[in-house]
Amino acid sequence: MQVSPILRPVVLILVLGASLMLSGCDTISSMFGGGDSEDKEAQYVERPVDQIYNDAWKRIKDGDWERAAKQFDEVERQHPYSVWARRAMLMSAFCYYQANKYPDAISAADAYISLHPGSHEVSYAFYLKAISLYEQIVDIGRDQGNTEAALVALQDVVQRFPDTEYARDATLKIDLTIDHLAGREMAIGRYYLLRGDYIGAINRFKVVVQQYQRTTQITEALERLTEAYYALGIYNEAKTAAAVLGANYPGSQWYKDSYNLLKEHNMKPEEDKGSWISKAFSKIL
Repeated sequence: MQVSPILRPVVLILVLGASLMLSGCDTISSMFGGGDSEDKEAQYVERPVDQIYNDAWKRIKDGDWERAAKQFDEVERQHPYSVWARRAMLMSAFCYYQANKYPDAISAADAYISLHPGSHEVSYAFYLKAISLYEQIVDIGRDQGNTEAALVALQDVVQRFPDTEYARDATLKIDLTIDHLAGREMAIGRYYLLRGDYIGAINRFKVVVQQYQRTTQITEALERLTEAYYALGIYNEAKTAAAVLGANYPGSQWYKDSYNLLKEHNMKPEEDKGSWISKAFSKIL
């Protein structure tokens, strides 16, 4: 069974809990080999809770994560008022995640959060939802709805559970997610720039400067602003974009490009403190 290191603590708690509380069953032995429960589908026969758990652990041992999840779903369906219904709901979400069935994992995590908001493991449910959204992030050429949803969910983990390992991992993923959103704006801006739609391009690069200033996209955004403003004949803003770029990233190739563009036309970087670009960089984002 392959489990991400950050997920192991919760899985271990669930496994150990099963071994202690499901008296008389073969949960642990069936997980690691030796169980003789029949290979049943989750939904076709009513069974005792310990038998359903045994079947689920057998599926986990075989790496059959989706069917394991369905077995855990059966615990909640057949024994909704048992102590194991809550635990099974979380295990279902985890197994769906392992199976890359992210919408199902999110649905199960949401159900757990709704029904058990005060439980000890609810932080894990929030985290599992967040990384299920995060792992659905697509390339910048496609709709970024999942990216935006992942950012909200990751920020939720950090705000609600700041002292957990989940929050530390979520913080790293937040930075990557924001950079991805900035990259999307840059891709659209470049598209407009190549087609001579300078106003459309400026609007996209402006989003990067104002909202994603701490991402890796910022240097190119300022250079592209220099290009777009120069093409429109708005030289004051072109020179300001280059000046701000040089002041903050003097060794960047993007600064050299913007500097050379202006130099070729007998201009040089010069900051206008009244420019929106200058004002944006006077704020700590």
